[in-house]
Amino acid sequence: MTTYFGAIADDFTGATDLASMIARSGTPVSLRLGVPDCPPQDSTGVEVIALKCRSTPVAEAVCETTAALDWLRGAGARRTFWKYCSTFDSTAQGNIGPVAEALMAALQTHLTIHVPAFPENGRSVYMGNLFVDQQPLAESPMKDHPLNPMRDSNLLRLLAPQTTGPGHLIPWPVVAQGMDAIRAALPQNDRLTHIVIDTVADADLQAIAQATAHLPLTCGGSALGGALAAVFVKSGSLPATATTKATAPKGDQLVLSGSCSAMTRAQVAHFTALAPSHKLDPLTLAAGPAALQLAQSWLATQPPGPKLIYASADPEEVAKAQRQLGAERAGQLVEQALASLAQTAKATQIVVAGGETSGAVVKALGISRLTLGPEIAPGVPWCFADTSNGPIALALKSGNFGDDDFFSAAFAHLTA
Repeated sequence: MTTYFGAIADDFTGATDLASMIARSGTPVSLRLGVPDCPPQDSTGVEVIALKCRSTPVAEAVCETTAALDWLRGAGARRTFWKYCSTFDSTAQGNIGPVAEALMAALQTHLTIHVPAFPENGRSVYMGNLFVDQQPLAESPMKDHPLNPMRDSNLLRLLAPQTTGPGHLIPWPVVAQGMDAIRAALPQNDRLTHIVIDTVADADLQAIAQATAHLPLTCGGSALGGALAAVFVKSGSLPATATTKATAPKGDQLVLSGSCSAMTRAQVAHFTALAPSHKLDPLTLAAGPAALQLAQSWLATQPPGPKLIYASADPEEVAKAQRQLGAERAGQLVEQALASLAQTAKATQIVVAGGETSGAVVKALGISRLTLGPEIAPGVPWCFADTSNGPIALALKSGNFGDDDFFSAAFAHLTA
């Protein structure tokens, strides 16, 4: 089958999030982890490529995403989607803006839209300002993100230092008038332009998708990707064939949490009251192999059943580790430790919390493609894969997603 809709996600949790939202439209989704080594041979109507480039140097992110675009175009993709986090995780250097402009150049288009909103998960944009539930982004827990602290809520201001083209806002009063008004508000000049579109409800997403489905490149959160897929299915550009359901493997259950978001910390606190847990600290990991060996020993002696290994910590602990180790090394130590534990564990049902952690774990397990399973919460599905040790079920959770009981609910959902 020739691919029609090709998507590039900046981390692995974002990719599974996007794939699950697209799958709601009823069309089959292929989810690949990293740019495939071989030319397209078994592509589907929708191809999602997961990268680990949210916080990498700009030049590296641009190189990886343009390579992914080349593969998708080789598969026949006629519409491209650049998926980033619904909380717009980025710095003044990027990577959202530079990647968008690299993709625009490759696709020879002068404008694209930016719609990170995910109303179902409490992310909305009004007058160009991004809200997390009822809080402006810069007043939400995202202000203390260990890698990309978000200190401004205005998307046009956030994009400005990252891009060469100007920003343009389509405000909600226009969006509320529907598809025709949105399309009429798209700039008609040939200048390189980034268009932020207000979005406060699912109905807005549907109107935006209908108005912009003709664009070669669209950018935003998974909710927009799902809305676009629904438009393509309705138009006949994508098939509406139900995907084949995979069977979840039986076996031991493990949660690996590297995210330090407020929601993940609440989820860790909830789960530690229900299951054995072991905490990792980047400072002790930096001191030598003893900390990792202790965690491996602890894991090996646990009885069958759910268990948790986590490095999730409050902002003060994170800041202390970053002051002594540097933000990049502190994060890498945790990712490498959790990835190593995933390799040595005998678990066949694993929940991973955190985008960077998920990327490290999946790469350590040698997984290159995932099959979608049931959705646990909006944007978080179970996925299935084959590894050298047999089949495995994985749930890759963005740090901010889910309720307090997400970890226990995930395992209950899989076995229901």
